[in-house]
Amino acid sequence: MKKLFILAIACIATFEASAQTTYYQDKDNVDMLRHAQSKEVLREEFVLPDVNGYKVLKSDLHSHTIYSDGNVTPEYRVREAWVDGLDVLAITEHIEYRPWEGKMISYLKGYFPGEPNKAAANTILADLNVSNNAAIAAASGYGITIIPGAEITRDQHKIGHYNALFVKDVNTIYDPDPAVSMKKAREQGALIMHNHPGWIRKNVDIIEFEKKVYDEGLIDGIEIMNGAEFYPPIVTRAQEKKFFMAANTDIHGTTTMDYVAQGHRRNMTFILAKENTLPAIKEALKARRTLAYSFGTLAGEEQLVKDFFMACVKFETFKVDGNGKRSMRMVNNSSMNFILRFGGNPVELRPFTSRNVSVAKDKELIFTVENIWIPGDAKHPTIKLKW
Repeated sequence: MKKLFILAIACIATFEASAQTTYYQDKDNVDMLRHAQSKEVLREEFVLPDVNGYKVLKSDLHSHTIYSDGNVTPEYRVREAWVDGLDVLAITEHIEYRPWEGKMISYLKGYFPGEPNKAAANTILADLNVSNNAAIAAASGYGITIIPGAEITRDQHKIGHYNALFVKDVNTIYDPDPAVSMKKAREQGALIMHNHPGWIRKNVDIIEFEKKVYDEGLIDGIEIMNGAEFYPPIVTRAQEKKFFMAANTDIHGTTTMDYVAQGHRRNMTFILAKENTLPAIKEALKARRTLAYSFGTLAGEEQLVKDFFMACVKFETFKVDGNGKRSMRMVNNSSMNFILRFGGNPVELRPFTSRNVSVAKDKELIFTVENIWIPGDAKHPTIKLKW
C-alpha cells in the first residue's frame, strides 16, 4: 500500500511539473501565458540532389484559387506551396469557368447599385490577371517563382482542358475556338500543357481535337498524373509526341486535406533547370527536362530517370573478399523512396537510409526500380552496374 501511495504522489508531481512547462510567460504581457506546444509552421523540405549539373526544382504547374473555382486565395496558395517544399508554382485559373464571380458581385453589390447581381456567362468583365499578380506579390516573401498561367477549359469529352503557362495577359486569350485561344497564348510566349487526358473518360485514346492541336504543334507538355489519377499510356505518348511530362495537383481545396492528412506529399513536377528563374524554367520545359512525381511514383524519359536515380543513390564498397566478391552499401541521399527488385521480392530503399548488397567478381549488379515508370513496354527502368 505504501508503495502505491508513493507511486501516486510521484505521478501527481510529474503531472504538475508537466503542466507547469506547458505554458511559458509572454515576454511583453505579464498577465498572459503562451502554450509551449503552439508552434509555427515550418517548410517541409523535399531534398533532391543536382542531376547532370541542373538543379531539381519542385513545381506544381496546375492550381486554382477563388478567382476561378478554387477555395482559397492566391496568397494562401503561395504559403501552402512554401510549406510543402515547392520552388515553383503556376496559378492557372479557368478562363471560362469562374463560379465565385457571382458571389463576389453579391458581396460587393452596395458598391455597384443598379448592376445585375450575377456573373456574365461566357463574357469576361473581370480582370483575369488579378490572381497571377496577387500570387507574384505574395511569393516575393517566400522565394518561390510564380509562373503566370491560365486554363483553357472546354468540354472534356470533345475538347479537353489545357494550361497556358508563362502568359502575359490572360484577358486577351479567350476565343470561342479553343485552338485560337491556344494560338493567342502562344503569341504571348506561352507553353501549352494538355491537362488530365484521362479524366472522366473511358480511355486515353486521342480524340479529333487533340489530334488537331498535336499535329499543329500547339502542345508542349502533358500531365502524366493529375491529383490521384495516373495515366500510364501517356508516358509513352509524351515521348512519342515530344511533350514534357508533368504531375500536378490541380488543387482546388488544400493540400493538407488532399495529401498531408493522408500521409502523402503533394504531386510535383521536377524541373531540371540551371536556376530558379522564369527563363531557366521555361528553357527546361522546352527541353523536356522534367520528371513527374505523384504518391511516391516517378515517371520520365528512361535516361533521365536513371540519371536521377544515380544522383540520389550512391554505392560505397566496404569489403572485397578473397574471391573478389564485393560488398557495398547503397546510400539514399534524397527524400525519394525507391522500390527495388533484385530478382526476388521488391525491397524498399527509404529516404536517407542505406541497404547492403553484394556482387560477385566480374558480375553486374542488376535491379529494376519499380516505382519509376518509363516509356515503352518495359514500364520500369533496369539499372546495371559493374565495377
